[in-house]
This record gives sequence, C-alpha cells and structure tokens, in this order.
Amino acid sequence: MGTFERFSRELYSVNESNFADIALQLFHFQAENNQVYKNYLTHLRFDARSVKTAEQIPFLPISFFKTHSVKTGAWNSQTIFTSSGTTGQQTSAHHLRDLTFYLEHAVRCFQHFFGDISQYHFLALLPSYLERKDSSLVAMMDYFIKKSRSTFSGFYLKNLGKLVADLERLKKGEKKTILWGVTFALLDLAERYHPDLSHCLVFETGGMKGKRPEIIRPELHAIFREAFMAEKIFSEYGMTELLSQAYSLGKSGFSCPPWMTIIGRDMTDPMQKGLLNETAGINVIDLANFDSVAFIETEDIGKVYENGSFEILGRLDNSDVRGCNLMVE
Repeated sequence: MGTFERFSRELYSVNESNFADIALQLFHFQAENNQVYKNYLTHLRFDARSVKTAEQIPFLPISFFKTHSVKTGAWNSQTIFTSSGTTGQQTSAHHLRDLTFYLEHAVRCFQHFFGDISQYHFLALLPSYLERKDSSLVAMMDYFIKKSRSTFSGFYLKNLGKLVADLERLKKGEKKTILWGVTFALLDLAERYHPDLSHCLVFETGGMKGKRPEIIRPELHAIFREAFMAEKIFSEYGMTELLSQAYSLGKSGFSCPPWMTIIGRDMTDPMQKGLLNETAGINVIDLANFDSVAFIETEDIGKVYENGSFEILGRLDNSDVRGCNLMVE
C-alpha cells in the first residue's frame, strides 16, 4: 500500500536496480488516487490492474496541467507554480502540497551533480523572486541564493553593469561562482560586455521562446564559450510540471538524478515507447512527483541514449511557446 510518506522516504534510496519497482508501485497508487490520471486511463479503456512492468505504464499528456488540478489524493495547495506564456495563452499550473520539499529536493538534484551548494556564489540573470513568485525556477534560484550564504549571490537581470563588476571581483575568491541565466539574457550579456568568465560555471536554461531565432544547443554553447572564454557551458532541464531537474555537465547531453528518467516515444503513436538513438517525443518519469503525477508525456522532441543521457532538439509542432525566457521583458 503506497503512501506519500513512503514514497518520500524511498525517493533518495532509488537506484538502477529498484527504480522500476518503485515506479510501478507509484503508478498503481496514482492510478487509483489521482482523479485526473484515473479518468484519463479510463478514457483510454486502460485497466491499470493489468500493468505488471514499468514499461507498460501510460503517460499523462502535459497539457492536462493547463486544464486540471493534477493532484494525487485530496489536500490543500500550499503553492501553485505556473509556466510563462505569451499574452492570452493558457499556462500550466502545478499544485504543490509542500513547498519546502520542492526547495530541498531541488538542492538534492543540484548537489547530486555539483556538490555542496554552500561552496558557490549564485549570480542569477533571472527575474527576482518578488517579480515571479509563481515560477518554480525563480523559487529554486532564490532558495539557492539564500543557502549559499554569499553577499554576492542575488538577482542581476536588471543590472548587468553591477553583474560584470561583481564577477570581476569574485575572480580571486575561494568560493566557486555560478552565473545562471535564461538564454536570451546570457546572449545580451555576451554581446554587450564579452566578460571573461573563465573562472565561472555558466548555466543556461530554456530556449529563445520567440525572443530571437532559435539556435541549436551545440551552436549556442559554442557562442557562449567564445564570448565568455569559458571551457564549458552547463545547462539545466526542468519545467513547471516537474519537481526534479536534469543537468548537462558541460556536454551536449543531459543526465538525470537517480529518481528521474527519460523515455523516448514514437511521435505518431505515443503508446510505442523506449526509442533510443533516434528523434522521439520525450516522456519523463519523475518519482518526486508523488503528489501530482510522476509519468508525463511532454511536448519536447529529443534523443535518448543507452546510457540514460538525452538531448532536447526542439518542440512538437503546434505546442505552445513557453518557458523561463518569456519572463524576461
């Protein structure tokens, strides 16, 4: 019998050998206790009791987060994160039962790849928390800034001059410096200042979202490496509907933390899953989403590789323009 407490307790003991078993248990729990997911399975004429392996689990289209409160069980929402969108566009809403869990979990995801968060300064080219309290990315970065306990950590989107000056001052410090920004704002910084960021870890997140012509990630990272004199450029893959984040470690592909995995699906037949090394729709299993739904069919297109890493190549035709870059005016 699944419970929120059990799935929360087991989350950080997940590994390759038990991921599928825990995912299967969570599926049966959500198929019974998540009314939106349960109705979707009924509409598909899908009998959840017939699912015996993780590979058989159906994924909920991400568009349901725009039209429904996707909750497992009955509880009051402590926080509602919403996605950014163009004027008049319906946006996604992710209801959270426990904001503190999300923030501490985001720290876990980051530290899985990059170590103790207190070792870093976090300089953010993002809107401030007061401007976008309903953004999961901004809430995460605000928490990282506080956890870093650095007087330099903060939001710099509207003050590039101070950002460049502080980055220069931090060159000789003992702590490592992270510059974390939306793609559009980082391009602005690169074109206007060409700062030497060879001492920094530069993180970009999101695409152009209508602000500029889209650029494929390898080309974008090449631009940033040259402009910032940086050996590597890092990326974060997350979204309003997920509680976990994947990261690129200075390479083209993203890696998932142990409690998250990516599955490629056929773009014309969403029930055909497990595609490797070819262009596919992106499905996500995020075991941290035990309060909402852990099995999400996204509108992203990418490639999934045998070692579990993945690339994002774009979005499906007719999917909404959305994401963190739309927060930048």
